[in-house]
Amino acid sequence: MSSRVLAVGHIFPDCINGPLASNDVCNKDLSVGERAKALVAALKTEEKYDLLVSTSPGVERLGLPSYEWWQEALHGVASSPGVKFSDSGDFSYATSFPQPILMGAAFDDELIEAVATVVSTEARAFNNFNRSGLDYWTPNINPYRDPRWGRGQETPGEDPYHLSSYVTALIKGLQGGEDPDILKVIATCKHFTAYDIEDWLGNERYEFDAIVTPQELAEYYMPPFEACVRANVGSIMCSYNALNGVPTCSSSYLLQDILRDHWNWTRDYQYVVSDCDALQNVYKPHEYRDTREESAASSLLAGTDLNCGTYYQIHLPAAYEQGLINDTTLDLSVTRLYAALIKLGYFDSEDSNEYRSLDFSDVFTPDAENLARRAAEEGIVLIKNDGTLPLQISTASNLAAAFIGDWANATTDMQGNYQGVAKYLHSPYYAASQAPNINAVYAGIPGDPTTDGYPRALEAAADADIIIYADGPTTASEAESKDRTLIRWSGEKIDIMTQLAGLGKPFVLVQLGGQRDDAPFINHPNVSAILWAGYPGQSGGDAILNVLTGKVAPAGRLPVTQYPAHYVEDVPMTDMNLRPNPDTGNPGRTYMWYDKATVPFGFGLHYTNFSASINAPEDEYWDIADLTSSITSTAAHKDQAPFQTIAVTVSNTGGTTSDFVVLGFIAGAHGPEPHPIKRLVAYKRLHDIAAGEAQTANLTLSLGSLARRDEDGNLVLYPGEYSLLVDVPTQAAWNFTLEGEPVVLDEWPRDTGR
Repeated sequence: MSSRVLAVGHIFPDCINGPLASNDVCNKDLSVGERAKALVAALKTEEKYDLLVSTSPGVERLGLPSYEWWQEALHGVASSPGVKFSDSGDFSYATSFPQPILMGAAFDDELIEAVATVVSTEARAFNNFNRSGLDYWTPNINPYRDPRWGRGQETPGEDPYHLSSYVTALIKGLQGGEDPDILKVIATCKHFTAYDIEDWLGNERYEFDAIVTPQELAEYYMPPFEACVRANVGSIMCSYNALNGVPTCSSSYLLQDILRDHWNWTRDYQYVVSDCDALQNVYKPHEYRDTREESAASSLLAGTDLNCGTYYQIHLPAAYEQGLINDTTLDLSVTRLYAALIKLGYFDSEDSNEYRSLDFSDVFTPDAENLARRAAEEGIVLIKNDGTLPLQISTASNLAAAFIGDWANATTDMQGNYQGVAKYLHSPYYAASQAPNINAVYAGIPGDPTTDGYPRALEAAADADIIIYADGPTTASEAESKDRTLIRWSGEKIDIMTQLAGLGKPFVLVQLGGQRDDAPFINHPNVSAILWAGYPGQSGGDAILNVLTGKVAPAGRLPVTQYPAHYVEDVPMTDMNLRPNPDTGNPGRTYMWYDKATVPFGFGLHYTNFSASINAPEDEYWDIADLTSSITSTAAHKDQAPFQTIAVTVSNTGGTTSDFVVLGFIAGAHGPEPHPIKRLVAYKRLHDIAAGEAQTANLTLSLGSLARRDEDGNLVLYPGEYSLLVDVPTQAAWNFTLEGEPVVLDEWPRDTGR
């Protein structure tokens, strides 16, 4: 206990005996905002600049400690400037969950909240021992628009509704509830906005100008961030790119007109942080302002409160002297930042904050370990199966299994990027080698036909009962600052897999990492099964083996479109438009606008058979005036007005207990042309549906579920034909009609070019 108290003494302000004791920042009877203003009132102007950067030195004369704002926790407490893992013993590791792209494939918001709760618990334990701060720069909630994007692995997928629902659950788990008195940690939704290019053929994120129409900005790029706002997220990060000519960190349109005015993100403790060194990019290479001082001032005035880097520290003093900013501007941002720390209990006594009792015994608990494995299991997607899976393991004789490929014995690759230190990293081969009644042989990485790897792999496969080929892109080809240019399997990979599959043995492809075009193997008669397992984290090998052997029945759904290989030749990454355009050759993006996928969004097979039916309302016609009559003119979120709750009954008609994800889409001729193919409006994961039994999912539809954005970005409820479609491919449909005049549910702010 004494060591913990000593650690706490180093990282929390002393409101009992220190200089701050007489300042109202320590007065818990005041509001968060009043306490923060009391602290700011005691600051000298020159001290304020130091408090607006990520590595803040604090103010020694006031007893205000230094503070590091940069912590990461994308899928577990992660290595970053503010997170300090020890070399051994306590705090030398944390629970490492799958990357969000795989957790997104689970379509299970309760799972996501549980994962986030573990992450925030472990983050608090680290903080109590001076090993992290209290704010975390996660999640990445940009939609996965293009399959080449290097950071797509960090997101839950391509659909804005899915991302919005996912992030709502995540923030609740990270921050300790929907609106807690004390925040557990502060989450940061990033990257605001239209950010999804790293470095594609020389087009770098630091200088990229994303040209986006008001319609697609409002309907696709913005909904996940609006969900963050409605979930009371504490922080939002502006991005490197410009949007329609204005760098996002200097955009009053984004940070003031939309974020704070239109969405009412105005709590005292809510602040905007820049991506790291994004403020210097405002000057160069964006060349948005003529001087560094003007660039720094424009970002502060637009509403960027915290600078990841030193740009504010270096250039705001001269901007102040030039009259570009004043104390009022500085005070607003410093107040927001320290109000955030007050909301976290940073200035309060240990006994007044339940989170201050957490220690290393709360890190990597048995429940957390099991949850990490379950998160991977729930996300794994079965793409093809000729009946080979699940593997039949006999206690009478061992199953000889050859494990081949880049990922067969992978360790750190299992985590993806923004990872922490895991206690262990189990590869597919390792998991199999520890399992009873499996004689697992690791045959290495084949390489190309000129290497020793080919004959070694073929020899091991010839002696095996089954061949498990685990492969796919890694962070060597897709990561931050690194976009892909191809999404096809290489000729060498196709060649060795074709040879292995031609040996007459069951051949299972376990695809990991990002999506590749699996068409050569989906259509190959000798490829028995295909699983996709993304970046499955510390227990990835265990999860994959459990699915292969049937201990766990797969029920994940692809959270992205798997495009054919030629897609990357049809449209440049820099074309931000989703709608197909024959003039530019853009064939459309995402399942909403593209229908020639190798494997479609939402697809996923099972080890059993399911049927789904809709218990539809009797009414087929609905009057828009009646539906909107109860909405008052001052209603905060008109789009959340209820429409119907639709019950979907799912029956397991096969012989294996399994989960099932109910996906509900809206399609039809309503609103402006072109009409999307369909769009996700609801989902629910049902658990453990036994053979011969049924469960019901209630899909809640709001008026916003039906509404569409017009060309100006306004959200409008239109008359027309509607269909609720269930599952991929569609198993059930309910058709209905809305009649009357269109009604605007949300008037989108006009871009004034600020």
